[in-house]
This record gives sequence, C-alpha cells and structure tokens, in this order.
Amino acid sequence: MTRYSRDRVISSVLFVPAVFSSILLFVMVIVLFWKSEAILSTKPLVDLLLSSSWRPVAGNFGYLPFIMGTIWVTALAMILAIPISLLSAIYLSEYAPPRIRDTIQPVIDLLSGIPSVIFGLFGILLIIPLIKNSVAPLLGINSSGYCILAGGLVLAIMVFPILISLSFEVFQTVPREMREAALGLGATNWEAVKHVVLKKTYPGVIAVIILGFSRAFGETMAVLMVVGNVARVPSSVFDPAYPLPALIANNYGEMMSIPLYDSALMFAALLLLAIVVIFNLMAQYVLMILRKVE
Repeated sequence: MTRYSRDRVISSVLFVPAVFSSILLFVMVIVLFWKSEAILSTKPLVDLLLSSSWRPVAGNFGYLPFIMGTIWVTALAMILAIPISLLSAIYLSEYAPPRIRDTIQPVIDLLSGIPSVIFGLFGILLIIPLIKNSVAPLLGINSSGYCILAGGLVLAIMVFPILISLSFEVFQTVPREMREAALGLGATNWEAVKHVVLKKTYPGVIAVIILGFSRAFGETMAVLMVVGNVARVPSSVFDPAYPLPALIANNYGEMMSIPLYDSALMFAALLLLAIVVIFNLMAQYVLMILRKVE
C-alpha cells in the first residue's frame, strides 16, 4: 500500500468519529423533541414558557420558574467565578514563581475531579449556615440558607478549576518574546499583561468563558442540594429556586404516575439543551465578530 493510500484510509477512519460526534447533537434534539411532542400538542408553547404554575396533577406545566432559576443561578455563579478565575490564571501564568505554580496547579486539577455531590455537601455544611446565620441577618433578610446565593457560590467553586486551567493554557500560548519586548520598551509587568497577553488571547478567553457557562448550565447534583427547589420565580439571590437540571433529576422517577409528566420532563431537557446551544451560538457569533475586528 502506498503512502497516499494509507493516508486516505486513515482519513476515512478518522472521518467516522468526527461525523458521529457532529450528528449526535441532532439525534439528541430529534429524540427529545419526539418525546416532548405530547405536551407540545396539548399546550401552546407560549403558555408553557411564560406560565408560572407547575401543578402536574392538575395538568399545569409552567416552565418559567425553572428557566428563571437556571438563569439566576448560572449568571450569579459566572459573575463570581470569571473575575477570580481570570485573575488566578494571570497570577499563575505571569507572576507566580515556578515552585508556587507547580504546587497550586495540581491542587486545581484535583479540585476539578471531585464529585459534584461533595460540593453539595460542602454547601450544606458551610455555605448554607453562613448565609442563614450571618449574611442574610446582616442585610436584614430572613432566609433558610437554601437559596440562589448558595447555589451560585457552590456552582462558582465547581467552575473555578476549568476556568483557571483553560485560561492558564490560553495565556501560555503567548510567546515569551512578546512579553520581553513590551518590558524592554519600558512597560511594567502589569502593562505587558494588559496590552500584550490579554489583547492577544481575548478570543481564547471568551471561548473559555463559553465552556464555563456550558458546564454551569448543566450542573445538577450539587445545585439541587443547596438551591431550595421551590417552583417559584425568584426575585432576589436569597430566594429559593428550581433550575431545570434539578427538576429533571428530582422527578424523573415519578413520571409514569401522572399523564404528560414524561413528556413534560423531556421538554424540560429539550429546553435546557436549547438554552445551552443558543448561548453557545451567540457566543461563537460574538467571537467571530471580535476576530474580524482584530
């Protein structure tokens, strides 16, 4: 077999998993839509998305509390996680001595491998009592501690490792010569970071943030343990919430006993998938615009 023939065979073999991974998303969407067809055929889509009433026994399936709960918890987690993670990655990449860097990085990698239920227990044992007994009373608010703030804090801690590790790798792609050139022109270390490293890598940083959002949107176990799981549209971070992943995880075993419950939970999964896909498409579009401007 000639070298050209071997390359064609290898290319064909590698083509199969590449196409499979691309088709998998469409298969998931089709299956979830098929399973959701029962509730979509009996309830108008606008009513499902904008109704706040979730009483499956009475046939009321309003998804607004779960959509808003997902958005509240995820947005709060990313607001907390992004600045801390980027600053940590900048320190490890640009300021930390090799000994400190070699000590901290394995700990961050270890943190990313901890099961989510452990983070949930950590939230129950430490974060919830802190919110209930200290933070909420300090602000004159009565809270059980099981609220959006607890879910956001736990989720932010879970997202830290992936954001820090990936951001660090992105910053390391900047050639050392570019930093040295900036320093040679009289820039301080921070000015070199701001005008060289961050300017060169901001498309990659945005991609990292997209991955962090995708991870946060779908997190289930830790969040459902601390967020309260009350099907009500929240109005503050001290209110309980009920994100879509928690809805699916908590109720999947009960779906056979109530009409349309099966289809309702499948539609919740379809909504979650749609939110993640839409967000990623919007972020990719913004990233494409930024690259053109650059």
